[in-house]
Formats: sequence, C-alpha cells, structure tokens
Amino acid sequence: MRIVAGAGENRNIERAASSVEFDVELIYSEDEFIERLRMGKDAYVRGSLPSASIMAELNNHGPLMRASWIETGKGSFFLAPVGIDEGETVIERLRIATAAGDFLMKTGTEPFIGIISGGRPGDLGRSPAVDSSIRDGELLASMVKDKYEVRHYHILIEEAVRDGCNVIIAPDGITGNLIFRSLVLVGTARSHGAVALGFNGIFVDTSRSQTTAGYRRALRFAHWLATRWRD
Repeated sequence: MRIVAGAGENRNIERAASSVEFDVELIYSEDEFIERLRMGKDAYVRGSLPSASIMAELNNHGPLMRASWIETGKGSFFLAPVGIDEGETVIERLRIATAAGDFLMKTGTEPFIGIISGGRPGDLGRSPAVDSSIRDGELLASMVKDKYEVRHYHILIEEAVRDGCNVIIAPDGITGNLIFRSLVLVGTARSHGAVALGFNGIFVDTSRSQTTAGYRRALRFAHWLATRWRD
C-alpha cells in the first residue's frame, strides 16, 4: 500500500515527504487526488490541497465522520467528534464511536472507548443541561458495550487517558473541538491528523497551513496504519 499525499500551495508537505523513511507519492491536482481516492488502493493524506472537493468526494463514500489521533505525554487516542456540527445526537455519537472501534480493529488494535459527559455522577440535579449530558453519556455507553469495551467517564477525561482509552467520545462536536484546541494548540499534545471514519480505507485529513513537522507526523501515521491494515 502506497502513501499518497496532496501538495498544494504550502510546500511544507514536500519537505515532509522528502524527510520520512518511506516513499511518498505527491499529487498536485485535486482532480487527480480524487481519482486516486476512488481507486481506494492506497493510504491518503490530504496534505496542503484545498478541502472542499475532497471532502465532498469522501461524503460520497458514506457519512463524513472525523476522529483526530492525538498523542499526549500519557497516551494516544482518537478524539471525536471534532467538527463543530458533528455528534449532535446520541445516535450520531454511537455511529462515530463504533466506526472508530471498527477502524482500530482493522489495524489489529482492540478498542477501549471512553465516553465523556458534562458532569460527575453526583452532579445530577445541578442543571437540566448537566442532567441531559450525563444521561446521554450513560445511554451511549450502554449502546456501545454490546460491541466494544467502553466506560462512561463522565467529565473526568483525564481518567480516560490514564486508563488507556484509545477512543474518547466528547459530548458533542463543539466540546470535542475545544478539547482538541486546548490539548494541541494551547497545550503540548501532538495531532497526527484526523482519519475519515466513513471512508473504506485510510484517509488522513490535515490542515493546508500545517508545518513540516505536522505533515511529517501525518505521513508517518498514515504509514503506520498502512503497515497494519487488514481490510
């Protein structure tokens, strides 16, 4: 399985591709990149190509659900939902959680899913919003447990990381986006890109304004996935 990456105006992707210890095929055209996506034989990194047409193509393969792979000093995990309009209902978060688990299984990794909600168990009754979030977390955990190991950590995300969860499900996309920004953009955690869970293969999404080091992490993550992928 080859690593195929998009190269747009930001040439940091070229520097990253030339500095990794495996071959990367760079594609400079959105149309050509989409054609390669349709073939579905490689591991794809969006790189610095614009997102609109590529995301539209991914939507044709199924609901677009993204999960960011984050590395902290205490563990690595998928964080989802991270799009501000994603994961608004329990059913949507169930799809994301099970899709993330399915994705990990294809790499030979046993999923351990941590569900996050808006308060501790003893916080029930403090406000309708808190009550709703906690009850939704309980419901989601009960729905996931028939397929994968899962625990509802309530608001204690630090315990989910400490216990080795490799999938962490935020209460909604806005919260997930804020967690991502707090960990990666303010703190010292590292993002390796976001996988498209609805795509039947490996697609790692990246920012067009990423640094060389950031693209290098995404390429190495795609390569790591490709070497373990069992379709």
